[in-house]
Amino acid sequence: MSKRDYYETLGVPKGASADEIRKAYKKLARTEHPDARPNDPGAQKRFAEISEAWEVLGNAEKRARYDQVGHGFQGGGNPFQGGNPFSDFTGGRSVDLEDLFGGMFGGGKRGARGGGRARRGEDARAEITVGFEVAAEGGEHGLTLQSGSQVEHITVKIPAGIEDGQTIRLAGEGNPGTGGGPAGDLLVTVHVAAHPWFRREGLNVLVDVPVTCMEAVLGGKIDVPTLSEGEFLLSIPAGTSSGRRLRLKGRGIRNTRTGERGDLFAVVKITVPSDVTEESRALFRQLAELHPENPRTGIWGQHAK
Repeated sequence: MSKRDYYETLGVPKGASADEIRKAYKKLARTEHPDARPNDPGAQKRFAEISEAWEVLGNAEKRARYDQVGHGFQGGGNPFQGGNPFSDFTGGRSVDLEDLFGGMFGGGKRGARGGGRARRGEDARAEITVGFEVAAEGGEHGLTLQSGSQVEHITVKIPAGIEDGQTIRLAGEGNPGTGGGPAGDLLVTVHVAAHPWFRREGLNVLVDVPVTCMEAVLGGKIDVPTLSEGEFLLSIPAGTSSGRRLRLKGRGIRNTRTGERGDLFAVVKITVPSDVTEESRALFRQLAELHPENPRTGIWGQHAK
């Protein structure tokens, strides 16, 4: 009795893309697995056929040989020895966070062929680098997964507030299982790119703000950038020293658990004019005479003798 065509088994046309084949397999594996149909005596056989079709069509080299000669490409041997079609990750995959298999297989207790044990696929790993604002506010990041001639583009959802070095687990997006077992997970390590002016301390965001001597002494209002609300008009109190932190409440990083935000701190950096005229020098000398106090007095203490 001749074998059923693999494309027909997965319900895809011969010209289907690798992504279409993968999605078709996952959909059928979820609905036709014997654990999902405990009272269906034909489930075991159908699932074995689905798994066999996937192990050929899910591998670029095996698929090419199958397209040339059909089932005869096996040559009497086992066409499924080795060759995991997603075993070599050279990049990441774009992903949604839904677990396509929903844990219904219970760790692969029932085999798909000849009573063999179903095994979960190994986890795969990838790394991505996202912008500071994406890490702070959340967003999406495109990823490419390549294995041999197969290329897949997917999108990873970045949760707001993620920190540099944290990992996103994408359930069911790793290496396919064997014997009809569920796929492993894809673990994506997230790196956060440095920002030209923002920096992070926990849930707080710091930004250095240049302030003139006159603004620091007399006070005033300055524009301060925020993560997502544009510039904010901030009041500088009279007599502000360099290094002082002025807080903008609730404009920092969002806490992924509580939804509350940290604060944004404008760090005052007093600047002095580089091109000083004689008239300006005279005015600064007058100020020095009016304020002769030494700000370092008493700070360092007496040196030990």
